[in-house]
Amino acid sequence: MLELNFQVLGTAITSLLSVLLLLAFSRQIWNIRWTSTRDKDCKLPLPKGSMGWPLVGETFHWLFQGSTFHISRREKYGNVFKTHLLGKPVIRVTGAENIRKILLGEHYLVCTQWPQSTRIILGPNTLVNSIGDLHKLKRKILAKVFSHGALETYIPRLQDIIKCEIAKWCSGAGPVNVYAGARSLTFRIAVRVLLGLNLEETQVTYLSKIFEQLINNLFSLPIDVSFSGLRKGINAREILHTYMKRIIEDKLQTPQSEGYEDAFDYILSSANENNHNITIQELQETAVELIFAAHSTTASAATSLILQLLRHPNVVERLRSEIKTHGCFCCQNCVRRPPGKNEHVDKQNAAAETETPGKRESGDAGASSHPNSVIEGCDRTLPAGQVWPSPAVQPPYMSMEKLARLRYLDCVIKEVLRFLPPVSGGYRTALQTFELDGYQIPKGWSVMYSIRDTHETAAVYQNPELFDPDRFGLERDEGKLGRFHYVPFGGGIRSCIGKELAQIILKILAVELLRTADWRLATETFPKMQTVPVVHPVNGLHVYFNYRNCQESHL
Repeated sequence: MLELNFQVLGTAITSLLSVLLLLAFSRQIWNIRWTSTRDKDCKLPLPKGSMGWPLVGETFHWLFQGSTFHISRREKYGNVFKTHLLGKPVIRVTGAENIRKILLGEHYLVCTQWPQSTRIILGPNTLVNSIGDLHKLKRKILAKVFSHGALETYIPRLQDIIKCEIAKWCSGAGPVNVYAGARSLTFRIAVRVLLGLNLEETQVTYLSKIFEQLINNLFSLPIDVSFSGLRKGINAREILHTYMKRIIEDKLQTPQSEGYEDAFDYILSSANENNHNITIQELQETAVELIFAAHSTTASAATSLILQLLRHPNVVERLRSEIKTHGCFCCQNCVRRPPGKNEHVDKQNAAAETETPGKRESGDAGASSHPNSVIEGCDRTLPAGQVWPSPAVQPPYMSMEKLARLRYLDCVIKEVLRFLPPVSGGYRTALQTFELDGYQIPKGWSVMYSIRDTHETAAVYQNPELFDPDRFGLERDEGKLGRFHYVPFGGGIRSCIGKELAQIILKILAVELLRTADWRLATETFPKMQTVPVVHPVNGLHVYFNYRNCQESHL
């Protein structure tokens, strides 16, 4: 019996050693396989780093470790290191000068390169997947969607939707998951303001869930099998495309008016001006791309904004003082609890309905049919005991000119985007072998430049680990000390085309919160932040929101 036990133990140990040797051997072969791809005509070495395990590389380390993955490897290997992520060899790059070479080298040194799963799910006709002359044409067509004139027309509807979301946050009895609320807000902005879709609340909720499924699988292994992340993303895309097709066909059959109401109008007009016969497939993919552009990153930034307002009450007081100085602070804008809470609610709601004009001069798209939804674009009924203010006493809408006067608010938004940039970096593919920081970047390899690490390590910033909006004030203006030290929206010809809209959304959200609500953290500690696929709080950011007292608003 004892002899048999030794035989079993010996067999187990032998099997284990064989497996370990096989794994070590396969990993060595895997590293040799990628080392052999270096450009033999270039004398420079490949960057230091690890290619991980066969097939999967370091993908799982990257997904589970988040920002720690890049920080640990940057400390070990330097500002330029190699790894293997999502089925591709990747060179990770940090530092303003290195990023400058990548961003300004578009179309001749590098070309855009999102992960294969992202390219498949978003589709070939999107701006992010276009290169060369096609990219220039598509960017020119989309530029009209984000022009100054277009942004000005979006603001009234945009502001109404933000008011509606804040009213929901303040009217609830429990804490709000801010990240979930911000995603809901930005999705509504995308479909109602950008795409001009007049949807029932059930439709918005359904499409929002489908879109979340698409977003959650954008960065997945490029394996198209049943129940894989890629397959789930493709299925979500097809549902969205089917829904968009009906809307686009209706839009194409309707004679285009001289005025513009939404992104589709601007796109169709701009396509005609550039003699481009745009197809329904292109419009479908562009619609999903516009939601993608306006949704996740802006929701991330909005959550980070509220997180920093929670952490820094002194910043809140300075902001309130500024918007009051510029005439943007009006407590009549708030949704109010009438005296006696539930007394005369029906009478007040009926009065509000009587006072509601049929249409406003601007921002009438998406107006609700609910009797107490005086705020346009809001189709949610308030709980008992709360009423919308009469439209006659609501303050004027914000404008580009009014927002430009709020200088400290601009500094706060810039610092939020520096401190917690929504996207950690961008992808490119080397079109030719070139030098970076003393290493060769082989042709065909992916290059991922790091926005977050560059912001954290840039020497131009005093105490970059601190949240300090004054660094962007007129006295210091650290942002002007180096062009590529501050790149929350990328740079070069691939810079984010919707960056002005994103900043407008953040500024109006801040203004409406500051003059409408008070807030406090619902948990004992602030949440940790995760960086993949966008920066967001682990398990959400839970906050209590309450309406501001009118007397407090005037203090």
